[in-house]
Amino acid sequence: MTGFTRRAALLGGVAATTLAACGQKSSGALTPASTPVAAKAVPPAGWESGLTIARRIKSGETTSLAEVEKAIARAEAVNGDINAIATASFDTARAVAADPLPGPFSGVPTFMKDLLDWEGTQTLWGSRAFVGNISSQDSPFATAWRKAGVVSLGKSTTPEMGLTSTTEPLVTGATRNPWDLSRMTGGSSGGAAALVAARVVPFAHASDGGGSIRIPASTCGVFGLKPSRGRLGARSAAAPPVDISVNHAVTISVQDSIELFRVAETNDGTYAPLGEISALNRPLKIGFAPDTISGTRVAAETTAALEDVAQLCRELGHEVRDFSVPLDGKEFTDKFLLYWAAGAAEFAGQASAFSGKPVGPDILEPWTLGLVSMFQSRQAEMPETIAYLQAFEAAYDEWFNDIDVLLTPVTGSPAVPIGEQAPDGDFDTVMESVLNFAAFTAPMNVAGAASMSVPLSWSSGNLPIGSMFSAKRGQDGLLFELAMQLEIARPWMSRTPPVSAL
Repeated sequence: MTGFTRRAALLGGVAATTLAACGQKSSGALTPASTPVAAKAVPPAGWESGLTIARRIKSGETTSLAEVEKAIARAEAVNGDINAIATASFDTARAVAADPLPGPFSGVPTFMKDLLDWEGTQTLWGSRAFVGNISSQDSPFATAWRKAGVVSLGKSTTPEMGLTSTTEPLVTGATRNPWDLSRMTGGSSGGAAALVAARVVPFAHASDGGGSIRIPASTCGVFGLKPSRGRLGARSAAAPPVDISVNHAVTISVQDSIELFRVAETNDGTYAPLGEISALNRPLKIGFAPDTISGTRVAAETTAALEDVAQLCRELGHEVRDFSVPLDGKEFTDKFLLYWAAGAAEFAGQASAFSGKPVGPDILEPWTLGLVSMFQSRQAEMPETIAYLQAFEAAYDEWFNDIDVLLTPVTGSPAVPIGEQAPDGDFDTVMESVLNFAAFTAPMNVAGAASMSVPLSWSSGNLPIGSMFSAKRGQDGLLFELAMQLEIARPWMSRTPPVSAL
């Protein structure tokens, strides 16, 4: 199907119509304002970063075809457990690997998320309505990755149209967390995060419209940065009135994330190019905000993990101060959900048009239909909702008058059990779980701000707990510098889940 746009673009049509959605403790005090000297993280046997694989291919030490075959073998070894592949394109990958395009990641195997068109590959959008939808061309963002030389092994799983914080679509079944197969991976980039966490590939494409990079990065123990609005990749359609969705990646290595960021930069003059990045070596003022904006509960282990990370930041020389987010969280959440539901409503129309079937349970999940119903019952509120969300970026920027970076949890708890947020569950019950779990990430999407989940903590049950660091729009480089400092101070590369391709 050609020209079908991702979630953010979908919101444009609806809105236009309406106007005429505990880790290890650090080891003692460190020199203020300095990066600690630490033993270099030793990667687990058999794992290499994407940049390392690319260098070995370029030097002739290995070949793209050899690396693709190894990645396919890793995928086949674990996918029966984690169910993270929506569509496998192994034979196509082998053909591409015989003569990969030149680029920084030439010949490196990866997966694209099932919300992005990749020429010749099925794009399901996580939905039964789009079975057999073969993309006739790349989306603009995918073009940047193809030019970088990556070899796609297929599509990673996502919830229907990325509309929820778990990856349990009816079309492909539940994706399971490699740290605990009874737990979900988060959403909507859940398949991507599971494949990277299980060390099938060093990185995978991901996207974020309300937390969809950061949430699965947190639940699966990988690194995920949500770029600033307009920073990466051209659009395939006119921007919606509030452009909340961005594309990037989930990775193990911060350096892989940085280089993937560079290859996808728009370079249209809005932002200066990222340039060289090194570990932060100056103190920041970090606002510490462990509570949700809407007063929903936060698990004790999540709070303890965040307090531990705040202490780590102090030991790195940063000034960490308690911060109360100046926001009516219930009002914000209500308006964001209505905008989110508007995207679901337009997706429903697209699904009906493609399938030739009426909007209903034959083609769409109950969760999606519930969002559609929400939008239809409140459609008259859309002009006010859009105006509120458009004004939010300026309000968000004021949070940073006296701080450089905001530190919060990513989610209200570690990964919850499979089924708690199932798309065919009772709508109100699932909504309560989603609002408790995905309670921190949406403001940065509305503000267009840079934000990242860093895998610094694990629960007593060995479940990952990410820490979210957020800054103003355009400060992606600052977050990368901080991420590199944290990666040195508390390396996570060698920490692998029980279900691992290694």
